[in-house]
Amino acid sequence: MPDTRDDPLVTRLRGFGTTIFSEMTALAMEHDAVNLGQGFPDEDPPAPVVAAAHEAIDAGHHQYAPGPGVPALRAAISAHQRRFHGLGFDPDTEVTVTFGATEAVAATILALCERDDEVVVLEPTYDAYTAVIAMAGAVERRVPLTPPPPGDLDAGWRLDLDRFDAAIGPRTRLVLLNSPHNPTGTVLTAEELAAIAERCVAHDLLAVTDEVYEHLVFDGSHRPLASFPGMAERTVTISSAGKTFSATGWKIGWACAAPALTTAVRTTKQFLSFAGGTPLQHAVARALALPDEVYDDLANVHRRRRDLLAAGLRAAGVPVMGSAATYFLVADVAPWGHDDGEAFCRWAPGAIGVAAVPVSAFVGDAGPVRSLVRFAFCKRDEVLEEGVARLRMLAPEDARR
Repeated sequence: MPDTRDDPLVTRLRGFGTTIFSEMTALAMEHDAVNLGQGFPDEDPPAPVVAAAHEAIDAGHHQYAPGPGVPALRAAISAHQRRFHGLGFDPDTEVTVTFGATEAVAATILALCERDDEVVVLEPTYDAYTAVIAMAGAVERRVPLTPPPPGDLDAGWRLDLDRFDAAIGPRTRLVLLNSPHNPTGTVLTAEELAAIAERCVAHDLLAVTDEVYEHLVFDGSHRPLASFPGMAERTVTISSAGKTFSATGWKIGWACAAPALTTAVRTTKQFLSFAGGTPLQHAVARALALPDEVYDDLANVHRRRRDLLAAGLRAAGVPVMGSAATYFLVADVAPWGHDDGEAFCRWAPGAIGVAAVPVSAFVGDAGPVRSLVRFAFCKRDEVLEEGVARLRMLAPEDARR
């Protein structure tokens, strides 16, 4: 029998070390590098949102919230879903507040998956999904997105339905989607979502959708999977305030679903964190009711910064793939003489003072994406400009002129 004192971690979680995001941020801090790796803004949330948090603290909201969440926030989430997406959720029986979207995903997968059930995910795959599926004892089935062709990089990554069909088998329990998609910045089209919905209905599958970037769509539009025929009763729709309002440290997320699914999610969630962030829940309730122009202004700022970073990278001599949404864009660093994106990302903070994240961290087979790197543009203009200036040192001499 092996000595568990040497490695007490359960077998199914071995291989899950520190996340690549934490590693790159640590390197950025060590070398005082421009951090274009981890996706957190370097500006405060809108002033009314911060003011609402202060008011909630001053009002004495310091104790446990109800397990499903503060009633005012659940009502605000319900109103938000109807206002922006035309979806109706009862705030008492169909809305659950969570400790960020990651807890919502964890609570849902743990609640709905038996051991050896299969979960279909898109690849590149956000690393938390893989870990949570392993925690549940379930099996991950990845469907690789197809990168845009070299001649049309703005086309975005696309879903191959043949690969999607091949991933569905007799043990498939649910489909876990994130659209808008991290790390590629792709937004699934209405046609792609309709095809996924048809297959979920045909195979009697549940769906879990991570929609945290729903308000940061710059090209095209986002449509929740739950809005397609037959999906309202079989989908858990997840989002959060963190990305929308530049408050990633608040960790206020939610899951919206039909009553039976909500009961399942709440059963698990209560034993993960029970409830937290009470004053911040009150603040997010206020934030969600802000006028449309606040949402539009936040998206426009990120759109402009995406364009700033993309232009700078192209000027430095690397191809940039289109990013229709999120905080991120993907570039190919091979023209800089770096065929290994992970090696580049470990080298760059110390060598040129810029941190980024390799796309290979999101895939099983690094081959097709070996030289691709994800850059975050959710930073102040001056930070992006400094990052671009440092990256231009890698460009051929004629590109630096």
